[in-house]
Amino acid sequence: MAITSGICISFKKEILLGEHDLDTDTIKLALYTSAASLSDGTTAYTTSGETAGTGYSAGGITLTGIDVTTDSSVAVVSITDAVVSTATITARGALIYNSTQADKAVAVFDFGADKSSSNGNFTIQFPSAAAATAIIRIKSS
Repeated sequence: MAITSGICISFKKEILLGEHDLDTDTIKLALYTSAASLSDGTTAYTTSGETAGTGYSAGGITLTGIDVTTDSSVAVVSITDAVVSTATITARGALIYNSTQADKAVAVFDFGADKSSSNGNFTIQFPSAAAATAIIRIKSS
């Protein structure tokens, strides 16, 4: 199995159809082990390969501080860092998905290696919302 990072192809289409509102919909982040099979072809949240452990609940955590803006000609999204408190878990990647819209997938991220916490905070740090660094960005070719 493998996790391959990317903005989900289905999300790109659905955003143009007006199916996602990142300002008002509930956007979640689910964590996955290396046993998961996720890529830009992922269309919805799945429990297959999802992380299990103390402090983490299936379905993941609700993301906060989501702000959609532009940097030059690029649409960018900022997200407040996400924390799973007092967790004993291992994760290889994550899926951001829209739980308001039938758990539709937004983006997949491979951490590059297993990341773990042992009875401590498991923190996902999001990069700044700039054209070259935002975790979710839409630009012309």
